Amino acid sequence: MSRFSFNQATANYWPMADLVAGCVAAGVGQVGLWREQVSEYGLEKTAMLVEDAGLAVTSLCRGGFFNREDWYDENRRAIDEAAALGAPVLVLVSGGLPAGSRDIDGARAHVGEAIGELVPHALEAGVQLAIEPLHPMFASDRCVVSSLGQALDLAAPFPPVAVGAVLDTYHVWWDDQVWAQIERAGLEGRIACFQAADWITPLPEGVLLGRGLPGEGCVELRRFREAVDAAGYKGPVEVEVFHAGLWSRPGAEILAATVAAYDAHVA
Repeated sequence: MSRFSFNQATANYWPMADLVAGCVAAGVGQVGLWREQVSEYGLEKTAMLVEDAGLAVTSLCRGGFFNREDWYDENRRAIDEAAALGAPVLVLVSGGLPAGSRDIDGARAHVGEAIGELVPHALEAGVQLAIEPLHPMFASDRCVVSSLGQALDLAAPFPPVAVGAVLDTYHVWWDDQVWAQIERAGLEGRIACFQAADWITPLPEGVLLGRGLPGEGCVELRRFREAVDAAGYKGPVEVEVFHAGLWSRPGAEILAATVAAYDAHVA
């Protein structure tokens, strides 16, 4: 349990103060936070809350969306927020195709250029930018980076301390190249964040909420955890699940179910 981190999105409607108190009561020492909830509660208040509770913030989600006009200023703000929270990693979801465009290669190239513009600020702030590949079904509207290999290629021009990759099992479990790419990521020192969630079918309408707790779907989650361990990653293991049915349950009940699923199927 020392590596377990409870990602805030797993209990999407649990108020910030209750989530922190619930983690403390359950003996959970690490959380992954989301910018929307942090903003709602207040950045300084959140930083004080988690510090006073003795919790470590393992990641802040999310920056990216480089297809939007305000991407530069918005991502600099996100870096500053991560630093204020003591989060070592800012998760980047790169964004989909620009409006009216079909040029996915150009969109990916822009992601690399945009990250390059942010690297000096990230280094100054002590925050690692972590490129998260999303399942290809999200390529048009959410993320033109669809595989761990693509994420590592985009990170390659920059020092690992500045740019790494997120390995989210929900998004990469289908890829027969992922095991070689995990080994590559370890050799390059690029594994910035490891997130576990299962894939359940049939997918709900809109597909975004098709994640399940570990053990509810078809992903070899322990194999992934063993692979990142073998690649040299010894950091936190976040469980991040988006599912309407799960979100409808009380926060403490969600946390207990998440801990049990992690223990049974990931650890």
